[in-house]
Amino acid sequence: MDTVRVVLADDQALIRAGFRVLINSAPDLEVVGEATDGDGAVQLARTARADVVLMDIRMPGTDGLEATRRITQDDDLAGVKVLVLSTFEIDEYVFEALRAGASGFLGKGVEPDQLIGAIRLVAAGEALLSPTATRTLIAHFLADPNRARAVNHVQLADLTTRERQITAMVATGLSNREIAERLTVSPLTVKTHVNRAMAKLGARDRAQLVVIAYQSGLAST
Repeated sequence: MDTVRVVLADDQALIRAGFRVLINSAPDLEVVGEATDGDGAVQLARTARADVVLMDIRMPGTDGLEATRRITQDDDLAGVKVLVLSTFEIDEYVFEALRAGASGFLGKGVEPDQLIGAIRLVAAGEALLSPTATRTLIAHFLADPNRARAVNHVQLADLTTRERQITAMVATGLSNREIAERLTVSPLTVKTHVNRAMAKLGARDRAQLVVIAYQSGLAST
């Protein structure tokens, strides 16, 4: 298995040091660069050939949200995934990080083995939301539905009934296996429907599919 190349972006040296030791302790992960601000994170994503950027949100100068946007909107960095890690797991930043293109969002209180697992998951092309982050995303949309922007109705019309159903279930934070158990189908079948829904709706990954589900009204409860 190829080693996953990780860039750390956090303005606190002590936090970076802790993450570096933890990540480098995993045989398949390696920290290949450290940035203290968003500009540095974007630069290292390119020059260090990163697979995953572990991105703090609040940094001086260019913050993590803007850096995430720059990385995910750069075609030359299409293979780079951003995993946002922040103290502020229960506020506005959950939605903003996902809308900016992050593939996952975790609080800094995450357990070491969960962080390692999250990096591997995101590097493999999946998306990750902690339960708290998922609940926060849902709460924001339910509390202020006017925030949702319209999604192309032609795209929505392209979804099959099953794709709509599964997209709504994805938005509740269920995994493919959990959805498969509820629908009595195989996880591979669920994954196929999820991938087709993402392609039709222009979602870059599962996290973006969650955002679109709420923006479009496919998921509203």
